[in-house]
Amino acid sequence: MKALILALVFALVEGQKQDLEPVFHMGKTYLFSYETIILHELTDRSLATAGVRLTSKVEISRVSHSDHLLQIRSPKLEEHNGFWPTDPFIPSSKLSETIAACLSQTFKFEYTEGRVGSIFAPEDCPILCTNLVRGVLNMLQITIKKSQNVYELQEAGIEGICHTRYVIQDDSKNNRATISKSKDLTDCQDKAVKNLGMAYIRPCPTCPLKARNVKGTVTFTYKMKYDDSGVSLTSAMSDQVYQISPFNEPNGAAVMEARQELSLVGTKRPPISAPTSQLQKQGSLRYHFSGELLQMPIPLIRIKNPDLQLTETLWQLVQNNEKGDTKEASAKFLQMVQLFRAATLDQIESLWLQFVNELPYRPWFLSAICAAGATDTFRFLKQKIHDEKLNIWEAAVTLPLAFHFVTPNKQTLEIASTFLTCPQIQKVLMHRIIVYLGYGSMVNKHCAQALLCPNELLQPLHDLATEATSKGDVKDMSLALKAIGNAGEPASMKRILKFLPTFSSAAASLPNRIHADAVLALRKIARKDPAKVREITLQVFMDSTLAPTVRMVACVVLFETKPALPTVSALASSLLTEPSLQVASFAYSHMKALAAGRIPQLYKLSAACNIAIKLLGPRLDRLSYRYSKVIQISDYSFQYQAGAIWRAYLMNSPSTMFPSDIITKVRGYYADTATDIIEVAFRSQSLTKLMRRQNIPFAEYDTYKTLKELGKSLLGWKELPPEDPLVSAYIKVLGQEIAFVDIDKDAIQQMMTSLTGSSDWQPVVKKMLEEVQRGISGRWTLPVLVGEMRHIVPTVAGLPLELGLCGATVAQAAADVDVKVSPPVSDNFRPFQLWETKMDIHADIRPKAYFHMIAMMGINTQYLQSGFEFHAEFSANSTMKFDARINMKEKNLKIETLPCHQEVELAAVRSEVYAISRNMEEVDSEKKSHIFPKGEIPNISDQLLQTTEGSSKPGSWKQSSIPNMISKGYRQGSEEAHHNSAGRFYARRFCKKFESLGCSTCLTLKSHNSDFLRNTYLHKLYGEFEAKIILKPVHTDADIDKIQLEVQAGSKAASKIIEVSRSGSKEEGETSPYEDIQAKLKKILGIENVFTASNKTRRRTKRINREYGTADTGLWAEPSTAHISSSSSSSTASSADGREPGNHHSKDEIRQSGKKHRSKSSSSGSSASSKACSSSSSSQEHSGDRHCSGDSEYSDQQANPPVYQLLFKPADEQDTRGEILNISISSSSSSASDEDISTAISQPKFLGDSKPPILAAVLRAIHRNKQPTGLQLVLYTDTQPKRWRIQVFGSSITGPSRWKLCADASVINYRKVSGSLKWGKDCQDYQVATQIATGQFAAYPAMQMKLEWLKVPSIIRTTARWFYSFLPGAAYLLGFSQRQQLGPSHQATLVMALTSPRTCDVVFKLPELTIYDTAISLPLPVPSHPATPISTSPSSDWKVFFQATLSIIESLKGRCTVFQNKITTFNGVEFYYSMPANCYHVLVQDCSPELKFLVMVKRLEKSADLTAINVRLASHVIDMYVSNGLIQLKINGVQAPRDLPYTSNSDASMLISSEKKGLTLKAPDYGIDKLYYDGHRVEIQAAFWMAGKTCGICGKYDAEIDREYQTPSGYLAKDAVSFGHSWIISEDPCAGACKLQRQIVKSEKPVSFEKTAAKCFSVEPVLRCVKGCSATETVPVSVGFHCVPADSALSLDGQPRLDQKSEDVVSSVSAHTACSCRQQACPA
Repeated sequence: MKALILALVFALVEGQKQDLEPVFHMGKTYLFSYETIILHELTDRSLATAGVRLTSKVEISRVSHSDHLLQIRSPKLEEHNGFWPTDPFIPSSKLSETIAACLSQTFKFEYTEGRVGSIFAPEDCPILCTNLVRGVLNMLQITIKKSQNVYELQEAGIEGICHTRYVIQDDSKNNRATISKSKDLTDCQDKAVKNLGMAYIRPCPTCPLKARNVKGTVTFTYKMKYDDSGVSLTSAMSDQVYQISPFNEPNGAAVMEARQELSLVGTKRPPISAPTSQLQKQGSLRYHFSGELLQMPIPLIRIKNPDLQLTETLWQLVQNNEKGDTKEASAKFLQMVQLFRAATLDQIESLWLQFVNELPYRPWFLSAICAAGATDTFRFLKQKIHDEKLNIWEAAVTLPLAFHFVTPNKQTLEIASTFLTCPQIQKVLMHRIIVYLGYGSMVNKHCAQALLCPNELLQPLHDLATEATSKGDVKDMSLALKAIGNAGEPASMKRILKFLPTFSSAAASLPNRIHADAVLALRKIARKDPAKVREITLQVFMDSTLAPTVRMVACVVLFETKPALPTVSALASSLLTEPSLQVASFAYSHMKALAAGRIPQLYKLSAACNIAIKLLGPRLDRLSYRYSKVIQISDYSFQYQAGAIWRAYLMNSPSTMFPSDIITKVRGYYADTATDIIEVAFRSQSLTKLMRRQNIPFAEYDTYKTLKELGKSLLGWKELPPEDPLVSAYIKVLGQEIAFVDIDKDAIQQMMTSLTGSSDWQPVVKKMLEEVQRGISGRWTLPVLVGEMRHIVPTVAGLPLELGLCGATVAQAAADVDVKVSPPVSDNFRPFQLWETKMDIHADIRPKAYFHMIAMMGINTQYLQSGFEFHAEFSANSTMKFDARINMKEKNLKIETLPCHQEVELAAVRSEVYAISRNMEEVDSEKKSHIFPKGEIPNISDQLLQTTEGSSKPGSWKQSSIPNMISKGYRQGSEEAHHNSAGRFYARRFCKKFESLGCSTCLTLKSHNSDFLRNTYLHKLYGEFEAKIILKPVHTDADIDKIQLEVQAGSKAASKIIEVSRSGSKEEGETSPYEDIQAKLKKILGIENVFTASNKTRRRTKRINREYGTADTGLWAEPSTAHISSSSSSSTASSADGREPGNHHSKDEIRQSGKKHRSKSSSSGSSASSKACSSSSSSQEHSGDRHCSGDSEYSDQQANPPVYQLLFKPADEQDTRGEILNISISSSSSSASDEDISTAISQPKFLGDSKPPILAAVLRAIHRNKQPTGLQLVLYTDTQPKRWRIQVFGSSITGPSRWKLCADASVINYRKVSGSLKWGKDCQDYQVATQIATGQFAAYPAMQMKLEWLKVPSIIRTTARWFYSFLPGAAYLLGFSQRQQLGPSHQATLVMALTSPRTCDVVFKLPELTIYDTAISLPLPVPSHPATPISTSPSSDWKVFFQATLSIIESLKGRCTVFQNKITTFNGVEFYYSMPANCYHVLVQDCSPELKFLVMVKRLEKSADLTAINVRLASHVIDMYVSNGLIQLKINGVQAPRDLPYTSNSDASMLISSEKKGLTLKAPDYGIDKLYYDGHRVEIQAAFWMAGKTCGICGKYDAEIDREYQTPSGYLAKDAVSFGHSWIISEDPCAGACKLQRQIVKSEKPVSFEKTAAKCFSVEPVLRCVKGCSATETVPVSVGFHCVPADSALSLDGQPRLDQKSEDVVSSVSAHTACSCRQQACPA
């Protein structure tokens, strides 16, 4: 037993692991050599790199159990800039001395068992030096687990607490050990990172790590030596790599590599002496970001004297700007922002006093103050606004910028809160809105990372909401809610709920827009507490008592919380019983849009929506655009992990035909982040009131009083609440609402009154004209820091790695405009006098814009910078200097300007990347290297780009490249080494010369990048790029004095052309042989040559569709001369509408899976409609074909051929054969219809023979010693009753040139429009023709648009091919099908066939591709009756186009019809209802507060078919009825005379006239567009603006077809009979003929409710005979009953209605419809 125990002890001792934590013994100083290198490079090291190296000696001594001292001696900093490893590191002696001053001091740190504790540094030691010490101590951080050799843990380090993996190799034989550890820097619990300017970029915590575009790792290798005295660290090495991929490309990444090496040199006895100064605790090993000045990613500035430097910088900035050096001014502006961050309040105030009165300096100063975003700059701005040193517009510009850029902290938030109470802010509404919204944004940024936000920050916003509620101030309520929404804190939810009726009954009286604002205020709160917001918005959405727009907004917010499948399914289930179709349509389309999304961050929501919409039937999918919709367009690139979504929320209200609320937004996705880029909303309310005739006193009329009294008899009826006209809008940028505006009728009146002192619009025009006459002169400059974004992480060396981006833009404008008006504006000015004035304008306008962006990757501190710097700039410059004379009476306009005198750069884009090295001690000697080695390829110079430019002939563009720069051998690799080291070079220039105007325009492209290494966007950016547009003068024989454009309209157009011709002719003094104007114009324009050449080619062009050979069927092929003139016998090519002459062209049909998915039979082909097909016989030629049954109003169509094989038949063709395109038939069936378009190319008639021109335009250059040159254009029109035609001729104003332009367009008849465009020599070089025709397409009404081109310039063909290449992909995305088949090579055809009022088929035929789709939904119904034969007679009234537009508008109007027992409501719902005789029903009435009209109808007792109506308008009572077989009309009880029409004399017009067999009443001012009555039929057409404002049997005209049976109380009746009965008007039973009235009834059936005996009463009253009368006819109706216990005191007495009670049982009861009154007691 003892032996066993002894063996176990030996085994335990043998297995005991050696402690491997390094130990520093007391009394010794350990000497180490230390070196760290940081390099910035691309993955390919042949490009330029930048880096730094720090070498030093490190001494460490232990002074107590845990305390150690550290000194860094002889630090030496070196910079590398160039190409690794050929270019050496260059010492920076001055910076080394600066760093040595702090590093040579003694530091103390705690070190126990391999872990570094607190670090202590001298009080005045810069944080940079402390972080460098952290970099050294980080190498000593070791966590040893004695029981394991391989393990993982979360370990603290300089980069934070990150996931770390250890591997220990113990060589016990040699008493040595090697420890390796690696860290994943993307997997950290508490990472040391600082983000600036990215508060509005939302990270995705659930996204996978591979989606990160910044990835990093670090490895450490330790070598230990141990003996009996302990473990000593002999060496430590680290290697850190950060890979930055801006475009998320695996191969397109920049790399930062940091390496450290710490080697033990030896030990010495004397320990490090204790520090003489007091050491301050500086925290732990975790990297500390500097709390002092943060260096912007711009070139270093050594700040010595901020006030003097600010003065010099501001002065230089303005001087550079005035000299036109905007680039330098922009750089100085960024420097000034940096200096302002270091300046004190006194220094800023001193600078302000120097330049306060210097107008050119103020915009630069104020913009830099805003961009600095420091506490002192924010305080300074507050003081200046308080002292009213800024005008209204300066404050309006600076306030939003200041609130956006200020760094939110305790001090700046206190200053911001004083803005809210500043009197100068309060008195300007615009400033008040900006400040409150800006304050909310500041709170949001400050509390973005905190779980709880201090209540005192939110209190000012809560106080505003409370005060606005107590005062009933709607505008302040809206402002408070929007500011609270910007803050986005969960602590504000209780305040928000007080504005929602679902949670607060007091909120029910608030306007709907306040309810919507309250819901929208929850959007940003959802990011912090999505579960609570989801619960609130779901309740709001389910609350059917709220306005539809409020519920739709709740749906938007609900889906932004990303609900899970159970919530989405519950919402989808509720839509099955949703009473509001507006809400149902909106929610369904929103789910459908989300289900089709491809954004990875929305995958779970998309999947949930995809499942949920399957619960819903297709009914909601077929709803038209009369109902609310969500439209979404999104795309996402998984390769680059970037995408975007555009959404438009279209919300309709019941009172509008079109969306009343529109919200559109763009959201971007990048890697694992999302950003709301911009959101704009527009809200309108009752705008139709502004379009109607105003000031009609409806309330004074008898009808108003009658309807008020009538409302008492209709139980529960209430008029709609009043709504004032309102237009409101808001804009959000980066998710923050920055401005909103509410414009109501009073606001419009106030604006006009403030401008002119009158609300009349005529003085406004007069005052504007007076202001223009005074002239405009000034200079405006607006510099803005567009943005500053920075992402900073530490390196193991202790230096920060920064990804920084900042940009500045400068917008400038200088204008001098002088306007003279004659005769001058008189006191009694009227706008029509403008048509008699002359106006002289002298203008000199010089707008200019410049944008400069700097991006940096590397080390960026206030001491040194090292890394890559990317510069991009955009500039636009224009000068508009001209004199203009406008003679309104003579219809003449003349504009003169100077020609090009010098080269001007109109626009340019440039970018370049450098490897840079800078340090504070040598600011003026920065090191900058181009990405590529120098000397391999000469610099790109403009001289190499001087090529032969385009000739002066119009239309002759030429492009040129540089063959001597890139030879064929070079491209093929003979100089591959040269190519690899120097990058890819590209240069090209496109020029166009206008010799007659003396100027030339050039587009120059130059590029030198590294994409030959790897084809990534990052490699394309690495290098240089330039694109610019230049306008420069062209040398001509004679100098040009000026360029003149003159336009003459009216009767003097012809004389203007003749005058120009004479002024430029050498034979000015000779008598012209042509005496008449027409002949002169014909000679000047060269019309004889045009039409002579046209006659020669007319026969050829008629055969354009048949005469192309098989060799000429390529895409956009250019026909040769021989081809055009080929004989008619060669027409053996394929048919003009899509023949497939070869197997290689007969490819299978490509079905696409885009937006629409439909199944089609491959055996029978594709139908032109989506109806089901059935086999039937036909007496036509194709008797055995199958036919599809379409809509009842549409003809049957042939189903066998696919839609792309059907032929379009023009309306004027009588032949109905050849409907289907068959390969075996000839092309004659289509060539007949093509003759018109071919004829359009060469129509010979010249309108100038019989018509004078109506417009002439001359563009000419006036020379000193030469006749003018330029172009002239003449316009002719012929507007005959049956034919309309327009011709345009353009030519040179100089005689010898035969270049001309001819355009001809004509309306052949109202079914066909054709046109042609020809240009070139006598208009014969290039020709294009088009035609639009109506007809039939498979028995459906259709329209065809055809384009033909005989010959076009090469640039047009090139552009067409480029466009053509995108078509298949675009068709796929849009859900179209496509088929590759051969068609005419010079023709494109688009056919749109109307298969139903809301669907159409589309076929788009191109030379080699056919794109088509069927049953495409239309946004609006198109009225058409294709079954009606199409007349071929020409129309005598050209108002048909106007009438077609009106027919669409008319189809949108609501119509209500009563015919016998069939009733069709405004919403199109049909039901049958037999009216009780002699009882008036409310057919339709105005339910708005205006109560303008009432229409009642009753069935006459003598006939079941005859009705009588009673109309009340204003003070008129109109009766229309049938007596003795004749229609009778009474007005106010008096029989109307027979001589109709009858017109009222009231303020609003009313017209009664005869029509067909009845009477028509029109009262558009009242809301009745038309009322028709013929005794049997009543039809009412309501005005647009009455939508949602009507009630009665005709319904509410609100498109809510599921809620059509609404009774006067708003209760939804169970059937049509109950609905009709509810609108019967009760009469005095003794005086009136109607003996029916509504009563609450008790259920006669015994009821057991909830297992107890109960008595039940109807919720709504039921029709009963009056007392003393008995029922002779009854009808069963379904009624809801409210049940109470049998012993309840509730009875029928005194209970007019119980609609507020719950509905417990539905039962059928008998309603009386006819009565017999023998015992009726009536007073004598």
